[in-house]
Amino acid sequence: MRDMTSTGNGPQDAPQSKNQAKASRREELRQQMLRQQQAARRKERTKLAGGVALVLVVIAAVAVGIVLSSRKSNNTPAPSTAASDSVIKAVTGVPASVIDAVGKGTSVASPTPISNPTPMTADGKPRVLYVGAEFCPYCAAERWSVVNALSRFGTFTNLGETSSSSTDVFPDTATLSFHGASYTSDYLSFTGVEETDRNQQPLDTLSAADQKIFSALNPKGGIPFISFGGQYLTSGVGYDPSVLQKKTHQQIADALSNPDSPITKAVIGQANAITATLCQLTDQKPADVCSAAGVKAAS
Repeated sequence: MRDMTSTGNGPQDAPQSKNQAKASRREELRQQMLRQQQAARRKERTKLAGGVALVLVVIAAVAVGIVLSSRKSNNTPAPSTAASDSVIKAVTGVPASVIDAVGKGTSVASPTPISNPTPMTADGKPRVLYVGAEFCPYCAAERWSVVNALSRFGTFTNLGETSSSSTDVFPDTATLSFHGASYTSDYLSFTGVEETDRNQQPLDTLSAADQKIFSALNPKGGIPFISFGGQYLTSGVGYDPSVLQKKTHQQIADALSNPDSPITKAVIGQANAITATLCQLTDQKPADVCSAAGVKAAS
């Protein structure tokens, strides 16, 4: 009789093989899902890192922009402000010994007589008319001398403090300003007109009468222009403005106590020449001013 016992290779093994195949397939699917999940997580991390990097770049750019803007702001001279008391005191109170020691100094252009003059007066006193602009480097240099000279005859109030244009020759020359200032004197009258600020924006306007004087005596329109009582004039600066370069207002003012300083020789030398001209208008008054050795030397 034939043995009918199974040897293990028959139909009884089929369900087990099928189960193993299913389990293997499930494991492959699970591994595939894991790989997909890992790839997705890597992608998200890459995006996050890129986003963080972008944010850091933006922050860095903003920081650099702020620094550069700050540097630019810090290097740009401020607009016209009130002159400091210490600067005014130093400029208007130059010792007589310094004035005498300097004499003509390095001044190169004294006021010149006007042909067929028409005397200018105000309140019975000789009138000085100054026309300039805050952007003008030559005006910047001349103002120091004008303020010193006129202060020997009277008193300024509300003088401004500014610098010439950053884009002109002798850029950012520290100076004073007559815009908004007033002047009182027993000997002279003064009108100071600053036509524009350091950025060439309008400031003061010449009266019709002063415009006529300015045009008649100064047909080329150069500044600084000064008419001394309608009898003498200057058009331009009386010394080399380069001596003031890269100096602060206080440094210029403080130098005026030293007769050996190139700044003093320029500024006070020109102030002495202006003073000598003003004394011609005031009949040599006040005597102590007009008889000073430094003024006589510059006349």
